[in-house]
This record gives sequence, C-alpha cells and structure tokens, in this order.
Amino acid sequence: MAAKEKQDIPALSRSLIEDARRGIFRPVYILMGDEPYYPDAVCQAIVENCIDDFGKDFNETICYGADVNAERIVTEAREFPMMAERRLIVVKEAQMMKDIEKLDVYCSAPLDSTVLVLLLHKANVDRRKALYKAVQKTGVVLDSPALRDYEVPRWIESYYRSRGLQIEPAAAQLMAESAGTELSTIAVETDKLLKNLPEGATRVTEADVEKNVGISRQFSVFELTKELSYRNGAKALKIAAHIGSSAKFAMPMAVSALYTHFSRILKYSACLTMGNVSPEMKARALAGVNPYFYKEYDTAVRNYPLNKAMAVMNLLCEYDYLGKGGDGGAATPDQLFVELVAKILAV
Repeated sequence: MAAKEKQDIPALSRSLIEDARRGIFRPVYILMGDEPYYPDAVCQAIVENCIDDFGKDFNETICYGADVNAERIVTEAREFPMMAERRLIVVKEAQMMKDIEKLDVYCSAPLDSTVLVLLLHKANVDRRKALYKAVQKTGVVLDSPALRDYEVPRWIESYYRSRGLQIEPAAAQLMAESAGTELSTIAVETDKLLKNLPEGATRVTEADVEKNVGISRQFSVFELTKELSYRNGAKALKIAAHIGSSAKFAMPMAVSALYTHFSRILKYSACLTMGNVSPEMKARALAGVNPYFYKEYDTAVRNYPLNKAMAVMNLLCEYDYLGKGGDGGAATPDQLFVELVAKILAV
C-alpha cells in the first residue's frame, strides 16, 4: 500500500478481524495511530484466534515495548513453533522500544511460521524509515488517525448500523458530546446503553441516550449551538451558564465545538454569496452535518450572514486564547464562556 494512500480504516479493520477468525494471518503487523480503537480490536482478534489454548504456553509471547529490545524479538521470531502451525509474538506499546527500527531486517524477510504484531498506543512508526517500508511489503500496516469532533456523530451512526441498530441523528450528536472523540469510550457507552434497552429494540432515541449515558440534551453544547443558530438569546445564555458551572467544563473544548459550528455557517454563508447553491456545494460547506440538521443551518445563515459569521469567528479565536490562559483578567472560565455567548448574540 502506497505511503500516501488513504486507508479505509473501518473496512481494513473488519477485513483483518475476519481473516483472523478464519485463520488467515500476515507474518508482520504494525497497528498504530492516534485512535487506538481499531488497532486494539485487530490485535485482540489476532490473539484470540492465532494460537489455540493448548499451544499458548509454548507458542505465544505477549510483552511490552519498555521491557524488550529488537534483538530479543528477532530471536524469538526466528524460532519455529512447537507442535503447532505458527508462533505469535505481540509487542504492546511498541513505541516504547528504544531500538524498534532495528526490526526492519527481520521484517524484510519474516518467517512464514511466525506472526509478529507491533501494537503502538497513540503513536506511529516513522513512515520514512526502513521498518515501515519493510512491513508494507511483507505484512500489513494499519494507521488509525483520530477522528475530528465533527466526524464523530457520523461514525456513531455507522457503528450502530454495524450492530443492527439505528440511532437518531440528534441522539448521535448527544452521545458524541458526552463521549468525546475516543471511540473506545463510545463503544463502552453503547454497551451500557444496549443493556438497558427493551428486548428487540432496534432504534435508539435522544431519550435513550439521556437516560442511559447520563447527559441532558437541555444543557448540552449541542443544544447551545442550536439556540445560537436560531438566536434564542435567553435559552442560549441559560445553557451557557449551566455548561460553565459543570465540574467537567473545559473552556477550550466548548469553544472548539462552537468554532466547528460557526465555521460551517461561515462556509455556507460564503456559498450563498455566489448565487444558487447546488446540493453538492451545500454538502461540501456543511461537511460532517447530517441532512437532518440542514433546516437549522438554513436559519443560521440568515441570522449570521457572511460579515456576522466572520465576526463570530474572530470572537471565538479571541476567547480560545483567553480560555487557554490568556489575559482574561479576573474572569473565571465559566464567566468567560457566558460572556462569549452574549457577544455572539450581540453580533
């Protein structure tokens, strides 16, 4: 796979997991990236299916990068399996190996009877160096990037479909706000939620998420952006105050969510200045937005035409600086956040 080729990480992960369940393995895997959900899932499937229970004591080695060096891994990888078809060596947190690049010689010509898995946690090997290039030729590299916050709701919808469920777009937005961008957290929250759904249920609603995940839509950033879109000042200020008073409140994260929302409004407003906007142009301007929410953005661009949308973006940059320790005077983060929302409404 070419270094610049963009991987379809969910599809590649499903393929590797299915191969593992069918007993098909590559001689070397590099499982890496800022989002550990897929690397961990593929590694788990390999460990569960590569060596049977009888052979694990003799033919399976699971170690950690901080405890091993390249010489030891190569020595073990070159050993033949004992009364089994293959050996398995898994190096977890492989980014902690000080000499990981020295594995390139082995990975250029690995044994067919050994499966070597290098699992990196929120880290990557250097794509310019020999190890990465060797494994591309002889094995498989899975490079799992972190999702951007605006990509998470769509991922949640896709994840629920893969589990035979449908989640309402608004419910996916709410869960994304609660769980953040950590996909493993979303998976855990989903498992908790599904245990409490009625037997046979196939649709997940906002009420289900509120009840089982422990977040109230009424006082969420998701609801705040909606009230700002419609310029409902009293409701927006009330929500901002409630969000700011939360023990989990983090000004940079809250401002980031508003930035994502208003950057879409800005792009959509810019499109409208060019005249008729095709469905394709609208979809590009509102990238990551489920069409279910287009009506809200149609209202938002009327309330924040191009000049106002730009003014809001300037405000968000200013308050992002203040929220990260800039000269905000004696104001606390929650006070700054309410002040920001008030200024947006006044634009």
